[in-house]
Amino acid sequence: MAPTPYTLDQLPGLVGQHLGYSEWIKIDQNRINLFAEATGDHQWIHVDPARAAQGPFGATIAHGYLTLSLIPTLAAQVWTVTDLTMAINYGCNKVRFPAPVKVDSELRLGLTLASIEEIPGGFNLVLSAALEVRDADRPSCVAEVVLRYLK
Repeated sequence: MAPTPYTLDQLPGLVGQHLGYSEWIKIDQNRINLFAEATGDHQWIHVDPARAAQGPFGATIAHGYLTLSLIPTLAAQVWTVTDLTMAINYGCNKVRFPAPVKVDSELRLGLTLASIEEIPGGFNLVLSAALEVRDADRPSCVAEVVLRYLK
């Protein structure tokens, strides 16, 4: 999937608009285990399939922060700004994990440009991000992601 290209001058006109969806990606046990290794979070609900099968979710689940960490990669499938010199992840205003991501689920990102503020040398943007599991009733992660785009 090729991202939709925009210029910095186009961004103010996109406020409130849904920018699109990423491709679906599979969240397998290997990805979960690698995240556990990288972060040191080896809680059994993530890395012990036998014990997790008897737990509250019936299977292992992805770490919430693993799900959140996929936003930049998946957002790059949705859109790109062609004339900036640098993009900085400035943080998040709000993050929630309303539903688990069970192992072997498929996940995608939907993005909306919530707001934009001009700053010296560029813009601060707030993106409303929703990570959805295929066929689930609720998103697995909703976040207000703040980016700083410099000219």
